[in-house]
Amino acid sequence: MVTIDENAPVVVRLSIEIDAPVMTVWALHTDIAAWPAWNADIEKAVPDGPLRPGSSFSWRTHGLEITSTVRELVPGERIVWGGPSGGITGIHVWTFEESDGRVVVRTEESWSGAPVEAATAELGRALHVSLENWLGHLKARAEQLA
Repeated sequence: MVTIDENAPVVVRLSIEIDAPVMTVWALHTDIAAWPAWNADIEKAVPDGPLRPGSSFSWRTHGLEITSTVRELVPGERIVWGGPSGGITGIHVWTFEESDGRVVVRTEESWSGAPVEAATAELGRALHVSLENWLGHLKARAEQLA
């Protein structure tokens, strides 16, 4: 099982409960090309093919160009992606747990690299806000579809 880098200078863990079936949330979250339609923080997202371990996708958020590689995929339960961008190495783990027709989505992400070491507090706050917004957008859209 792939995990975040627990020793990275920046680690953020958040969760949210979504009032929608797990497969609705999963389908929304893993349709990478559609991210900009429901997540205003993502300017573009382009997968290189079907979502599977080893596949990549390119996306832009907050002016940053990112190419992420899927490291682990358990349909309906877990997806892990990561890669370098701007000197920062990110590892992002998402888990989805259904209970009584609702889903708890957990996200944890680590950032390491020279830019992170130079501005740990600032980048930690930026990542926290970014993930908080992502979860909020995911909840809003999934609950609209449910």
